[in-house]
Amino acid sequence: VVKTRMQLQGELRAKGQYTRHYRNFFHAFYVIGKTDGILALQKGLAPALIHQVLLNGTRLGIYQFAEERKWHLKENGNVSLANTLLISSTAGAVGAYTGSPLYLVKVHLQSKSAASIAVGYQHQHEGTLHALRTIYRDHGILGMWRGASGAVPRLAVGSASQLGTFYLCKEYLETSKLLTEEKSLINTSAASFLGGFAAGVFMTPLDVISTRLYNQGIDAQGRGLLYSSYIDCVRKVWAKEGLLGLYKGFVPCFARIGPHTMLCLVFWDLLKDGQKVLMERFEQNDKDVS
Repeated sequence: VVKTRMQLQGELRAKGQYTRHYRNFFHAFYVIGKTDGILALQKGLAPALIHQVLLNGTRLGIYQFAEERKWHLKENGNVSLANTLLISSTAGAVGAYTGSPLYLVKVHLQSKSAASIAVGYQHQHEGTLHALRTIYRDHGILGMWRGASGAVPRLAVGSASQLGTFYLCKEYLETSKLLTEEKSLINTSAASFLGGFAAGVFMTPLDVISTRLYNQGIDAQGRGLLYSSYIDCVRKVWAKEGLLGLYKGFVPCFARIGPHTMLCLVFWDLLKDGQKVLMERFEQNDKDVS
């Protein structure tokens, strides 16, 4: 919620030409909680959770499919940066498109606020189901994927930077034994933290563009009121808000993606190790029976 509000604040306005409701990350927490109520900080939770299941289920599933076939490795067995970036960006793009309707609803719900602290276009949805019904009724099935043009590059770059950094750092830590002598949760945690930081740095500008495209109002013909395309959005934000405009909400973005990346990749690694152990046991049992 904080990230979305900060990214929409001062939309297409130069610094000093708009009311700054949210001065920083912590001030935004305070203002939203005081004005909209403490529960407003959890707005959009339901579509956000479903979106994560669709996004990461697809994204990590595709990557694991490639990983099991060793498509991410060089001939010498080391991690290939080029292959890892290609696979992870493709997986991220597919995952983003799959979960786009839920992300659209999430942004709409999170941007809605009291008039005194409102930023961006205010969609009047009552909840997740109401939002889905309204969007489908007014704009059809294609309307459900409005803004996907911003989500695909966002997650392609985010996934590539996250997984690329994670695998390269993990390989380095395990071979150099910098932190521990054996493969351990410490290496995985450290690599996942760095992966989260890289994702935050590279993804934030694309995240701002994505949020703007998803949240903008549209006319009766389904055309955006502010931006006609992805490139148009980038051009206008750069012209009006400059480079710093593209990094609005970086702190809350990293505060979200950092812990999320650590938990996601650490548990993913543990689950893969558990799956490997189970498969080996099943194979051994089959051999014993035969």
